[in-house]
Amino acid sequence: MWRRFVALGDSFTEGVADEIGPDGRYVGWADRVAASLARDTAGFEYANLAVRGRLLPQVVSEQVPLAIDLAPDLVSLAAGVNDVLRRSWDVHTSATLLEGAVRDLRGSGADVLVFAFGDPTRRSRVMGSVSERIARYNAATRAIAENYGAMVVDFWGCAAFDDDLYWDADRLHLSPAGHTLAARAAMQALGVGSDAWRTPAPPQPAPSMLESVRGHAQWASGHFAPWMARRLRGRSSGDGITPKRPRWGPAPADAYAVPVL
Repeated sequence: MWRRFVALGDSFTEGVADEIGPDGRYVGWADRVAASLARDTAGFEYANLAVRGRLLPQVVSEQVPLAIDLAPDLVSLAAGVNDVLRRSWDVHTSATLLEGAVRDLRGSGADVLVFAFGDPTRRSRVMGSVSERIARYNAATRAIAENYGAMVVDFWGCAAFDDDLYWDADRLHLSPAGHTLAARAAMQALGVGSDAWRTPAPPQPAPSMLESVRGHAQWASGHFAPWMARRLRGRSSGDGITPKRPRWGPAPADAYAVPVL
C-alpha cells in the first residue's frame, strides 16, 4: 500500500464545510482517506496543498511541482469545476492542462487519483447550464486516466449525493456527511472497500413551500450574493489562504478514518 499521499485541488480537497479539526482547519474527504490508509501502514505520511477558489491553471502551476518535489507514491488531483463556471471556459484548454499534470505526476512514479464530477442538474435546475460542460470535462478526464493508468472516482449520475444531508447550506460544498461519503468513494476507487457508498440514503420528507421559499431567500442573501460580490471585485475565496499541510506529516487521527464496507 501507499506510504506518502499528497492531495491537490481547490475547496473540495481542502475540505471546506467539513468539521473543524484540532488544527483549526477543515478536515475534508482527503484527510479522512489519509486516516483510513494509515491504519495499516506504519510511518504513513500525508500532505495537502489544496486551497479554496483555485482554478485549474493555478493548481497545475502552483501545486503540481510542489507535489512532485515531495516525491509521493499517491497523489489525488481534483480541480476544474471552478473553471467550468467561468464564461470563457474551454474544454480543450482544461483537458490539456489536466493531461499535462497527470502525465508529470505519473512520470514521477506516483499513482494518481482523479475525479469525474457529479451532474449538478440532479439537485439544481439553475446549474443545468453547466451540466454539459462538466460532462465533457469528465469524458476528457476518464480518457486521460485510461491513457496514463490513473484511477478515477466517478460521481456522474450517482444518486447517493442527491440528499441535502450531504451538502452545506451554501449548496456548493459538501457537509461533513458528504465529505465522509466522498472519502468512501475515493477508497473504493483505490481498491479499498466496495461501491456500497453509491446506495442512496432513505428519502427525507420534502420541505413545505414556505420552508423552500425561506431557504432560497437565505441562500441568496447569505451565499450567492457574497459570491457574486467577490466575482465582481475580482477576488477569490482563497485570497490569503495557505495550504493546511504543505509538508509531510502524520495522517489525521484514526477517528477520522472511514469504515471499509
